Amino acid sequence: MAAVMAMPRWRLWLEVTKPRVVALITFTALIGMLLSVPGAVPWQPLLFGTAGIWLAASSAAALNQLIDQATDARMERTAHRPLPSGALRKREVTLVALVLGNASMLLLWWLVNPLTAVLTFCSLIGYAVIYTVWLKRATPQNIVIGGAAGAAPPVLGWAAVRGEVDAGALLLFLIIFVWTPPHFWALAIHRRDDYAKVDVPMLPVTHGVPFTHLQVMLYTVLLVLVSLLPYLIGMGGPLYLVGAVTLGAVYLGHASALLRDASMPMRAFGFSLVYLAGLFTFLLVDHYLPR
Repeated sequence: MAAVMAMPRWRLWLEVTKPRVVALITFTALIGMLLSVPGAVPWQPLLFGTAGIWLAASSAAALNQLIDQATDARMERTAHRPLPSGALRKREVTLVALVLGNASMLLLWWLVNPLTAVLTFCSLIGYAVIYTVWLKRATPQNIVIGGAAGAAPPVLGWAAVRGEVDAGALLLFLIIFVWTPPHFWALAIHRRDDYAKVDVPMLPVTHGVPFTHLQVMLYTVLLVLVSLLPYLIGMGGPLYLVGAVTLGAVYLGHASALLRDASMPMRAFGFSLVYLAGLFTFLLVDHYLPR
């Protein structure tokens, strides 16, 4: 706690906007932009679309921490955050979240297109309000249903460039949507006692760790199958197929190890991040290879 209080002001603001999470969101949105057209992406949607989505994600992260302040204060994983530690006040975080959110909407509406602004607003509300306020405490399937908001960034990036949403954007959405449960449940297994303490009905709390292990395995199998779809519809080529199969085999190995050994959830969680970044990178590199 003392270390948080000693942080410089700029570092506290970075922490309240979850920079690592926002970076992953912005990365997947950028992938959606780059995959949406066969050649170079026009500079205006690339620049202003990326900035607008980043601002919206930062706003949603700040609102999430604002709403969850009392819960965060009781959990070991989150008690050090700027709000529960007292390093930042609720009023100033609220103001910054609103400024970031409004700046995002204005930027996207006027300098990108209204569709992207509307979809981004829906995603922001979906995560910061519907998931955080209601779903998170309503059902053990919270992360499955709420995962729709987290899976939206590639769709936002696609819409920023093309001004529409088609099958390619929805396939990117589907990959992240199926990836989210095994990714997050691995962390939830590791932090099961924390969630139980604050009465958040995460799957390991309500149905037990062995059942959650099984669900992680089943969703990982489904994810590997879904990851083959870009190749099957011609969105990705041979390089992507090799990358998807290789990454999928390693991820299945982690899920299988988790099923056998309950002490390894953070290995599966850590690799899930490598998997998603790697899968999208293979898709992007393959996209720009000459056919």
